[in-house]
Amino acid sequence: MAVKLVIDSSSDIGKKEAEKLGIHMISMSILFGDKTYMDGVDLSGRDFFEKLIESDELPTTSQINMFQFEECFSELTADGSDVVAVTLSSKLSGTYAGAVAAAGSFPGKVFVVDSLNASLGERILIQYAVRLLKDGASAKELVEKLEDARHRIKLMALLGTLEYLQKGGRISAVTAMSGAILQIKPVIAIMDGEVKMIGKAMGSKKGNNLLIQLIEKSGGIDFQMPYATAYSGMDDSLLQKYLKDSASLWEDELDHIPSYCIGSTIGTHIGPGAIAVAFFAK
Repeated sequence: MAVKLVIDSSSDIGKKEAEKLGIHMISMSILFGDKTYMDGVDLSGRDFFEKLIESDELPTTSQINMFQFEECFSELTADGSDVVAVTLSSKLSGTYAGAVAAAGSFPGKVFVVDSLNASLGERILIQYAVRLLKDGASAKELVEKLEDARHRIKLMALLGTLEYLQKGGRISAVTAMSGAILQIKPVIAIMDGEVKMIGKAMGSKKGNNLLIQLIEKSGGIDFQMPYATAYSGMDDSLLQKYLKDSASLWEDELDHIPSYCIGSTIGTHIGPGAIAVAFFAK
């Protein structure tokens, strides 16, 4: 029996990439002013940051609702296939709840996995799922392995600015202004499905060093599992500088590290100038 994989665009896997992987992506909608875009379809990561930098207000994102999932599940199970959907963390969006509600109409055929992650962390869990499907995993086996593996995922990001956390109401204007004056670079992580600040440093060099130390303390990178790096903004120069500084972490993989542009789900809150690393801890 075939097993089909459904994902959401918060994984920063766009439509074209999803098609190459043989999986099905449902896009979230992003509203800039009175203009609506489909994430990962007609709005790339670079396009998103170009608009974000130019916009006076933060964009709003609409979660994927039950009816969108229901339509997708109906289409994919029509030939008798089973479906596994992997979603953005249930603690960051109602998308997971919408998928679960829709799955109720397909008992024994559709299963939903809460990634407990977002963006790059969600991406590497999906890449692991694709690997398992190629190895012939059933839907139930896939769910069990993903729910076990998700707790090993580490996603950490060094932010370049506090401006967008302030715009989103997560920190005060005074804190953001003080951070800018002192060149404070916070490190955030996804922990238990939520975004948390786990450290801060003064200046980019100390920020890079702090990120390296936090990765080392997490147990190191399991290179037998998917891993990736990412940047936010218009270019990856800061990421390339970080990779050079952190060469010791990557063993013999330095010339083969996948890198991506962070998309709208996390990008709205962290703004440009961030670098991120996601991996399965050993």
